[in-house]
Amino acid sequence: MASWVSPVEAPPGPGERANDYDSFAEAYAAENETSLLNAYYARPAIVDLAGDVTGRRILDAGCGAGPVAADLRERGAVVAGFDSSAGMLALARRRLGDDVVLEHAELGGPLPFADAGFDDVVASLVLHYLEDWTTALAELRRVLKPGGRLIGSVHHPFVQHLTAPPGTDYFAIRATSQWWEFGGTKNLMTFWDRPLHAITDAFTAAGFRIDVISEPAPGPGARERFPEVFEQKESGKFLCFLFFVLTKA
Repeated sequence: MASWVSPVEAPPGPGERANDYDSFAEAYAAENETSLLNAYYARPAIVDLAGDVTGRRILDAGCGAGPVAADLRERGAVVAGFDSSAGMLALARRRLGDDVVLEHAELGGPLPFADAGFDDVVASLVLHYLEDWTTALAELRRVLKPGGRLIGSVHHPFVQHLTAPPGTDYFAIRATSQWWEFGGTKNLMTFWDRPLHAITDAFTAAGFRIDVISEPAPGPGARERFPEVFEQKESGKFLCFLFFVLTKA
């Protein structure tokens, strides 16, 4: 996550490009190495949900600079990945080496991977960039073996509703934008919010069984590294993302 975030007060203009990770790939990857929401929350939660991955072939959908893939490989997985940002893929190649298959591809379009080639797919914080999940979920399901798992996370719908402008319809699928700032440079980001039932309906319509829906605690060391965040949180938890494990039915 960015070091500074603010909502977009007016709809982005036609010339404003959103989600341009190529323009801030280095800064974003560096921020994620130590940030609460990524290094101590989103990433360890995905790895924990994956469990024992020894020998499993895992595709990292929207792999970014490759931190999740690197963690899974350290635990014995055989990893591959794809991302729509050439800048992020360059960082992933630097991190993972030339022996890992990394492809330039868009989530929501045809994927350059064979049918049933993976035991698991991880999709950490990527689906919420899409208005329509139909093709994306169909393609992720296609590359999974029978009984394979889709392990992922999205913005938590309750959090998105709490932070939405007054009068926002919780039940609408709607675009929301914000500015992310790194080193004084503002970057326009746009996501698609949807209610919980729209998330689960999309999963089952795509042919997945929902095994786990999780609101996990942050990983080890989070409270010590960010004590100010947890001062009023006796449970040690906070709401931010929603995590899930699905099985190809």
